[in-house]
Amino acid sequence: MLTSANSVPQERLTQYSDIIFALAVVLIVVMFIIPLPTFVLDILLACNIAFGLTILLVSIYMVEPLEFSVFPSLLLIATLFRLALNVSTTRLILGEGYAGEVVLSFGEFVVGGNYIVGFVVFVILVVIQFVVITKGSERVAEVAARFTLDAMPGKQMSIDADLNAGLITEVEAREQRKKIRDEADFYGAMDGASKFVKGDAIAGIIITLINVIGGLIIGVLQQGMPITEALQTYTLLTVGDGLVSQIPALLISTATGIVVTRAASESNMGTDLANQLLSQPKSLLIVSGILAIFSFVSGLPTIPFLLLSIMLAGLGYVLYQSQK
Repeated sequence: MLTSANSVPQERLTQYSDIIFALAVVLIVVMFIIPLPTFVLDILLACNIAFGLTILLVSIYMVEPLEFSVFPSLLLIATLFRLALNVSTTRLILGEGYAGEVVLSFGEFVVGGNYIVGFVVFVILVVIQFVVITKGSERVAEVAARFTLDAMPGKQMSIDADLNAGLITEVEAREQRKKIRDEADFYGAMDGASKFVKGDAIAGIIITLINVIGGLIIGVLQQGMPITEALQTYTLLTVGDGLVSQIPALLISTATGIVVTRAASESNMGTDLANQLLSQPKSLLIVSGILAIFSFVSGLPTIPFLLLSIMLAGLGYVLYQSQK
């Protein structure tokens, strides 16, 4: 009764999901053409951040990659949505010199109103996403797809041998074969979908440069603004727009890395991480001793190293006693 009662709201939410999804994709395409009001753009930018957080948390709580088999297609939709938001904000920045409260807040509050600091932070985020996370995820997805395809014949033969020996039924053999095909399709799709994330990072850099150069031309030549004022106004808005778009992109890139590097397990990533990292309390005690030595080294701050050493020592002692 409890399971059926809990499934009723989910069924109601998914009853018209196909229609909602189709309308959402059409609206994303329309966003490239039709200008959006600033209050609508603020809502969509906030939705983009929430969307990135949701994808990241789902990837953390999944047990195996096939639980998130829609992820490759979702990457395409998320990338298209971010690019549509970039086009909308660019249209407002260059046309009106204002792109809503979210972009302005990120430009003023997050980076302290200093467009140079904001541009540096934006470049760092892009480098982290493009060079570190996306590049590694792309390589892991490529290797995983290759190894999965190469291992398919051996896995099929193993299933046939178990079926002939009577170890599994025909239904179980069919399910295992389907799982093997799904894994090959998933990793093959992830190999291609990782290119979307890579292209999104490149597009973010190009759009930012276009906004800065175009803003300077419009501000100085068309509106007669001094160069410093035009640089302050348009660069600040451009940096705010870049940060608003790159933070969700960084979240989804991290989720991509988690999905493609997820090994087979019986629990989610947080549980595995805690169990495996805390399985050797001696390592925590050794790290605690090293941090204690650092706290007494001349020139290094004593309090942070000493506090962390005490915390790790207490945690290691408790784990060691529980194992004994």
